[in-house]
Amino acid sequence: MKMNASSVNSSGLYHYVFEELADPRVKDWLLMKNPSGILTITAAYLYFIFILGPRYMKNKEPFNLKYVLIVYNFLQMLLSIYITVETLDNSWLKNYSLRCQPVDYSWTPDALRVARGVHIYHLAKVTELLDTVFFVLRKKTAQITFLHIYHHTMMGVVTWAITKYVAGGQITFNAVVNSFVHIIMYFYYMVSACGPRYQKYLWWKKYITTLQLAQFVVCFFHSLQILFYDCGYPRSMLFLTIPNCILFYSLFSDFYSKAYRKNSKKRTLDGNAESSIKVNGFKTN
Repeated sequence: MKMNASSVNSSGLYHYVFEELADPRVKDWLLMKNPSGILTITAAYLYFIFILGPRYMKNKEPFNLKYVLIVYNFLQMLLSIYITVETLDNSWLKNYSLRCQPVDYSWTPDALRVARGVHIYHLAKVTELLDTVFFVLRKKTAQITFLHIYHHTMMGVVTWAITKYVAGGQITFNAVVNSFVHIIMYFYYMVSACGPRYQKYLWWKKYITTLQLAQFVVCFFHSLQILFYDCGYPRSMLFLTIPNCILFYSLFSDFYSKAYRKNSKKRTLDGNAESSIKVNGFKTN
């Protein structure tokens, strides 16, 4: 059977991108053979939160998912603890350089352990898509912002690419920092899901966002180091990490400003107005 030039070129390009450039060690791991798996999951996720979910919930009362959320957030917290400890133990607390660390593509037990840790980190980003699913089922539409959707969608796709091509080395520092932040974040969500009587213990919510902002700054400068130190880690990865760090910082900063600074200013103005009323003798109960 004869094949035309375009099909040959397409086939050759596909083989080059997803076979020759890819890390052969991860080829047969879950979702890693080609991008069809993660793209299908991402498409299904977007279809559910924008079309199927709202349509299904249109005439229904919000689901009470209290115990589901407690268990889910607890498991996500445990997973984040595992990724943080495992990544530190298999690399950054051993022989990894904070300046520049290449990827070890060998089949040694240590190198494979690092690669599996990166893969688990990717799978964690897939399970985190349930965050939005639960918002839809609980009719918490105010929580489904552009920031929320973009963050969850991009992290799944980006971590797939990282696992596929650079399962180890410099980029794993970002995974440690991000997973550490998620330990605190999912602990907060778990306590919050326990009910209103626990809200008084959750006064530190805004500090989670502050921690997330610090995360992006730290990861930005850590990633940027490979411009000045050459250890063999592909500098092309900066096109993936740096724009995302900047964009995520901008989006989270905007969220922080709208959610906390403006509310704080409003409370101050309301307090001043109330004080003025009291001084002029018009305060009533």
